[in-house]
Amino acid sequence: MIRTALYAGSFDPVTNGHLDVVRQAGRLSQRLVLAIGVHPGKAPLFSADERAELLRDTCGPLAKAEGAEIEIVTFDDLAVSVARRHNASMFIRGLRDGTDLDYEMQLAGMNAAMAPEVQTVFLPASTGVRPITATLVRQIAAMGGDVSPFVPKIVAERLTARFAKP
Repeated sequence: MIRTALYAGSFDPVTNGHLDVVRQAGRLSQRLVLAIGVHPGKAPLFSADERAELLRDTCGPLAKAEGAEIEIVTFDDLAVSVARRHNASMFIRGLRDGTDLDYEMQLAGMNAAMAPEVQTVFLPASTGVRPITATLVRQIAAMGGDVSPFVPKIVAERLTARFAKP
């Protein structure tokens, strides 16, 4: 049986922190499903299709280098439902700090109650990416700051173009 991991998030935008998690998750799974959350009440910076393209371009080669195939999907329901649809045996969650741990432990507990067959695996962020959040990246880019230390080159280019002043 193929060991499948599900890594769900908004990925708006893809950051070096996401890449760090994908690299680590690729070592643990043979198939890594990146699930882009799409919620009608939220207005993301990038469309689901744009985020999928950025994930394919940035994370695809990393997962492959670690021996995992990658699949990118969107979802607008529960992560446990997505995990079941894709036969995932584990949820992948990245942790930057203790605040993340508190939230992620609650989420893991709820997911375990709903889908006990799917194990949550926490992956600690590498030192260089711990402070990176997609929210901060969006804020820096919106104010004209340089986000290149925090995101892959293609993402930095897309952010610059998105916030270019006319």
